[in-house]
Amino acid sequence: MGQYTEEDLSQALIAVTNGQSMRKAAIQWGVPRTTLYNRLHGHESRKEAYSGLQRLSPAQEERLTKWILIQNDIGLPPTHAQIRQFTQRILAIKGDHQPLGKRWIQAFLKRNPSIRTQKSYSRESARINGATTEVIRPWFNHFFNPEIQAIKPEHRYNMDEAGIMEGLGVNGLVVGSAEKHSIQRKTPGSRAWTSFLECISATGVPLPPLVMFKGKSVQQQWFPEDLRPFQGWEFTATDNGWTTDKTAVEWLEKIFIPLTQPSRPEEKRLLVLDGHGSHETTDFMYLCFQRNIHLLYLPPHTSHVLQPLDLSVFSSLKHSYRKEIGFLSNLMDSSPIGKQNFLICYQKARRDALTISNIKSGWKASGLWPVSSAKPLMSRLLLENSNQAKEKVSEIQSTPYSVGQLLVDSSQVQWSTPRKSRELRDQIQIFTKLDTDPSTNKLLFRKITKAFDEKDSLLAATERRVDQLERQLEAARPKKRKSVRTSPNSKFVSIEAIHKAQNEANGVEIEEDEGEESTASESEKSCIEVEF
Repeated sequence: MGQYTEEDLSQALIAVTNGQSMRKAAIQWGVPRTTLYNRLHGHESRKEAYSGLQRLSPAQEERLTKWILIQNDIGLPPTHAQIRQFTQRILAIKGDHQPLGKRWIQAFLKRNPSIRTQKSYSRESARINGATTEVIRPWFNHFFNPEIQAIKPEHRYNMDEAGIMEGLGVNGLVVGSAEKHSIQRKTPGSRAWTSFLECISATGVPLPPLVMFKGKSVQQQWFPEDLRPFQGWEFTATDNGWTTDKTAVEWLEKIFIPLTQPSRPEEKRLLVLDGHGSHETTDFMYLCFQRNIHLLYLPPHTSHVLQPLDLSVFSSLKHSYRKEIGFLSNLMDSSPIGKQNFLICYQKARRDALTISNIKSGWKASGLWPVSSAKPLMSRLLLENSNQAKEKVSEIQSTPYSVGQLLVDSSQVQWSTPRKSRELRDQIQIFTKLDTDPSTNKLLFRKITKAFDEKDSLLAATERRVDQLERQLEAARPKKRKSVRTSPNSKFVSIEAIHKAQNEANGVEIEEDEGEESTASESEKSCIEVEF
């Protein structure tokens, strides 16, 4: 008799239960009659009998198999080595530190026939040739996986890393002497590169950023005195100023996992990210596996079409940063920007760029939420759409407002107290259109408007001078070089650690807790003074 499966045995048992003879059921389904007889009389299957000898319980193997199938659906099936490492970590939680057998993976695959070893292939950039319909359309099928479909929009996130040159401003038009053909403009001399890691949700909520400096350790003199605008931010230093494998894992542990924890632990999260090497390590993937976080990797060379951060956030963020650098260079006389001013400018640019509407527009333009493959496929960023002619939309010109046609006398005008020179100027324009307007009143209003304009100009110049002096004072204030202490198990630096290092560098004593002071006072009272 040939080989049979557990499914064949189940069908034979159902047939006998429905009244078919044991002999006919055994022949029809290819199951030995003795096996069928023993199973009908309460004998366990071979799989159930030996389940107690397995390293993983059947429930653990079922969960691991389900995760492998999901990873297969989203385009990142694990290797044999990754499955073995996952299993070793699961066993370590139970206190089992014995290594797996050489043939464990083969036995695991045999016990779970829904998965098997297959040959993988990777797409080369030459074949993909950037973002194309042939790449994007099948990739969107990942969102129709039942596990992915069930994830709520507030639990869908996009993470990416970008960098900015500290002293790079905006190349734009300037106003100067009409006698010159070109105008030279001084720019800050700083060319240091600083990178940052941002993460946004589909509901428009940004997570605190991770700022990565190039260096051995984070120094307290890199930060301004006022740290309140940077509350919740994390900082670190790497050799090249970019993400490393350990940095990516620590970002998960310190920022993403605690700040995106669902109200119910069984709810899953989706993290959309690119295929950077630090995002595909075993530690990174296993941590996501433990916390019910599904990883969805973008196809190569498609982040400019499919990534929400690239479509709406990073472009406006860098543009706002360069504008802030331009304002700052006028105040600082084009001196090197430095890390202090980089953080100040980046914080202001981030406040302007990471708005709810801007973030949501990025998700909508990419088609990731609401899910719509038509959005990226119709994008002009695609090669096949880039040469299409733009449709001309006729603009409807509004009829200009004519005061003379609407106003007859001053009784029809709703006068209000002007708060700005522009409001006063508008009211004067209306007043001059009236027929009953004496020349003396016109002259009076012109003088009032001129006075307002002069006051506004003087106030703006004074505010600019105050801002300039504050910047120069902050830059001229001497600062001691002192690295920020970090935990032995972490390279991330919080605002509290930076504030403590600044106090130590400035010689400021840190006040002790009241409990410690009261304990000390009580111990002093309990002492006996002896005079000699």
